[in-house]
Amino acid sequence: MPKDPPIILSYWKNIHQESQVPKRKRAGGGFGVRSSKMAGDKVTEREEEEGSLLEETETSRPRRIALFVEPSPFAYVSGYKNRFQNFIKYLREMGDEVMVVTTHEGVPQEFYGAKLIGSRSFPCPWYQKVPLSLALSPRIISEVAAFKPDIIHASSPGVMVFGALAIAKMLCVPIVMSYHTHVPVYIPRYTFSWLVKPMWMVIKFLHRAADLTLVPSAAIGRDLEAAQVAAANTIRLWNKGVDSESFHPRFRSHEMRLRLSDGEPEKPLIVHVGRLGVEKSLDFLKRVMDRLPNARIAFIGDGPYREELEKMFTGMPAVFTGMLSGEELSQAYASGDVFVMPSESETLGLVVLEAMSSGIPVVATRAGGIIDIIPEEQEGKTGFCYTPGDLEDCLMKLKPLLQDKELRETIGKAARNEMEKYDWKAATRTIRNVQYNAAIWFWRKKRAQLLRPVQWLAKFFFKSPQVSSSCRLFGGPQLKGNLDGDF
Repeated sequence: MPKDPPIILSYWKNIHQESQVPKRKRAGGGFGVRSSKMAGDKVTEREEEEGSLLEETETSRPRRIALFVEPSPFAYVSGYKNRFQNFIKYLREMGDEVMVVTTHEGVPQEFYGAKLIGSRSFPCPWYQKVPLSLALSPRIISEVAAFKPDIIHASSPGVMVFGALAIAKMLCVPIVMSYHTHVPVYIPRYTFSWLVKPMWMVIKFLHRAADLTLVPSAAIGRDLEAAQVAAANTIRLWNKGVDSESFHPRFRSHEMRLRLSDGEPEKPLIVHVGRLGVEKSLDFLKRVMDRLPNARIAFIGDGPYREELEKMFTGMPAVFTGMLSGEELSQAYASGDVFVMPSESETLGLVVLEAMSSGIPVVATRAGGIIDIIPEEQEGKTGFCYTPGDLEDCLMKLKPLLQDKELRETIGKAARNEMEKYDWKAATRTIRNVQYNAAIWFWRKKRAQLLRPVQWLAKFFFKSPQVSSSCRLFGGPQLKGNLDGDF
């Protein structure tokens, strides 16, 4: 038989290498973590096999990570602001190079050595304070290409995630999407209900094109799995975390309590922290306060619903502080008596974590990601949940806390102890060393499947060569295996 042409031999070797997946190395119980596994179910043997990890040397080496975050985690007020800021901080501490592409507003000069790129933005039609950007200008494409990322990670849903997806396909690199806003739940409150179905279609398009989907809570993971947004074993949990040093009971302040209570610090004080949006069900708190004439409430935060909310609470014992940050925010949490969260659409509820870390009891709606923070077995120990929209149930949990200082302190201490278990650094390490490896593995698997027709033709027409570990077609770390290896 004539000797194979060198170019075809080289091409065949690389196709073979790309089709192999290491089956020896595993960590963290394996991949294939369906959202049901997030709730504590056993991982099947098939899922374990599909979750083969990359070589440990690849995990330990520094990576180049491009983050596409919309809106900006440096300006926009939301729960994911702390998540991404801590994520960037600890990725840098772990030695990774990080580029952040975000909306132009509020981009600082420097953030823990990460490279920051602002993209021109426009306001969301239904939510003017939320800037959006496609991030597909020649400037941004060339900047990201020059950065040579090993992986792209985009926040979803939004507009910028489309740009991130396009760039990932152009550069042929894995893409991870983290789901932070449950838009299908919000749509009926802001616009036409008939848009819910098209929105689900958009979300499915995006996340099926991604190599991995991260969710902030098991409840949201179950929602995405039920809607068949992506393959169940590609939906993974981004573990919750809280800065337990910045949010601590030691920040309790008499001066801040005077401010939040409008000069009546002796009265029971309810606090709510967060973005003031109509989707947060804050009108429910008006019904609560109507039944608590001796209590006061303080709203810390800002948003498009603030003006309407202030009108709603006219003449009532309510204070609106606007945005607070730094030590003032820490003091605001710690200086209240009870934190109330009426939102039914939280993907996680980071403000609930921060309140618990600050040592004050929480009464929150039993919905969305909240049930991951205060699970059923912890109710009455680390916090309380009430049935969504059920005023009597809410008051039954809230009144004893406002009236009994000893009960407040007991629940507050238990909540603080629980929050000390969660750490942003550990959560970041899991994403970096486990979930990103999973994304790369799934990405390689997709590429190998696309190349199988070519592999079959090469196998049919040419003699099967010995595999050389030094050759590769598209770059990236080597994968090892034998010719008969399969997925």
